Amino acid sequence: MPRLWNQTIEAHRREVRDAILDTTAALVADHGLLSVTMSQIAEATGIGRATLYKYFPDVQAILFAWHERQITAHLAHLAEVRDGAGDAGARLRTVLEAYAVLSHHRHSGHDTALAAMLHHDEHLAHAQTQVRDMIRDLLAEAATTGSVRDDVAPDELANFCLHALAAANNLPSDAAVHRLVMVTLAALRPTH
Repeated sequence: MPRLWNQTIEAHRREVRDAILDTTAALVADHGLLSVTMSQIAEATGIGRATLYKYFPDVQAILFAWHERQITAHLAHLAEVRDGAGDAGARLRTVLEAYAVLSHHRHSGHDTALAAMLHHDEHLAHAQTQVRDMIRDLLAEAATTGSVRDDVAPDELANFCLHALAAANNLPSDAAVHRLVMVTLAALRPTH
């Protein structure tokens, strides 16, 4: 097959897969995890059930793929923020703010059953490790310039930041999330 044909087929497959993921997420948000069927997904996506089954064996597999796509996008966003302009302290602040906002928005609108199912996913554990390592590296760099305290190991500070910012999940507004980030950053300031 010509290269253009292969690219066109792959692009079509990605578009169908993305449509399945987006449709399933919307149906689950509207009707709840236990109410969504493969037939509903196929109909709402505008494809046949046989086509749907060529992509995914069941609703759970679709949701795991959707979650993996979300995690990948969040990690890419955090990496882009980390690689932005500014010194290590400024980039650390920006990453912590972005992480807290993602955490805050991630939990709004999901039903409990969906969250419970997805948070046992192996991709989430790997992503959490990547985020912790990203924050740890920024903390270590910021400590060398005096922007962040150096009396506590960067690993410990990274764990502190992640646990502190986990509170963003339950906050009522973006303003409250911003205040949480400011409190977390205050705890990171040098003690001398």
